Amino acid sequence: MAEKLTGKVAVISGAGSGFAKATAELFARLDKCSLVLFDINEEALATTVKNCEAAGSEVVSFRGDVTKPETFTRALEETLKRFGKVDFLINYAGGAVKVAPIEEITDDYMRKTIDLNLVSTILSCRTFAPQFKKQKQGKIINVSSVCDRRSWPGWTVYSAAKAGVNAFTKVLYTELRPHGVCVSLLVPGGSNTGFQSAAEGVPKFEWDERDAVRPEHFADMVYQVCALTRGGCVSEFHLFGLAQDISGF
Repeated sequence: MAEKLTGKVAVISGAGSGFAKATAELFARLDKCSLVLFDINEEALATTVKNCEAAGSEVVSFRGDVTKPETFTRALEETLKRFGKVDFLINYAGGAVKVAPIEEITDDYMRKTIDLNLVSTILSCRTFAPQFKKQKQGKIINVSSVCDRRSWPGWTVYSAAKAGVNAFTKVLYTELRPHGVCVSLLVPGGSNTGFQSAAEGVPKFEWDERDAVRPEHFADMVYQVCALTRGGCVSEFHLFGLAQDISGF
């Protein structure tokens, strides 16, 4: 069973590009879902906001660095001030920063990668959890990676951070389930997005779009998880493109 997202409120990080942008725009286009959007790239975020507002959604947006706790404090404050509740918290923001042999990963790169992927997710959930408990309803979606399930050279720290997101999300599910709150883990494969250009050392690739998983695929799956009626919770969902080989260790 599914329901419309009309009248619902979604908070989405990293909304300037990729999966997050596609999700925000789909939520707006289908149901005029109210949105709280943030991204470190103001110009890219502005485009998403423009598209969502044109589709009829009410949008709150601001520039936010997800490695800083104040970003999520502001997100919660803005959400409650404008809408009085939060139905969906979708933690898309993340990135590889640098892909290289482990001896080439400096302390700075290591910390940036862990902060951007794992710490940001923890900060977000820690900030919003009390509100979800108070409401006794809502859904949180955290984003891991195929890199926490399969191994490729050079992806050590990123994979470790995403594996941390996996473990964190599973435990958070056990904490929030008794309060009527669903916590889900999205495990995405590689896609033709700006991901590779935003990280140092990622080999350039462009898969045939007919077989590649695309941002709109992720948006559609996340929509379906959010539209699932109360009582059902998708604890984990994987979405890989046919173009990507994920076999092996």
